[in-house]
Amino acid sequence: MTQEIQETDNLKEKDFGYDWVSSSRFLFYVQVFCIAAFLFGACYRLFQQRYKGKPDVEIQESTLYTPKYK
Repeated sequence: MTQEIQETDNLKEKDFGYDWVSSSRFLFYVQVFCIAAFLFGACYRLFQQRYKGKPDVEIQESTLYTPKYK
């Protein structure tokens, strides 16, 4: 009987659901990693798209630093 109690206590120590401190710490680090990976991926995607598709905007000559009038 004592051996069964020790075995169940040993299983409870290793079980993810019973050890609240370890499981919450693990979930916190998983969450931090996911947020960091998402931010890194978003920044990388923005960096890749930064120079693509810049339109060639035509500026009116009357609004230049030295305006040209007709």
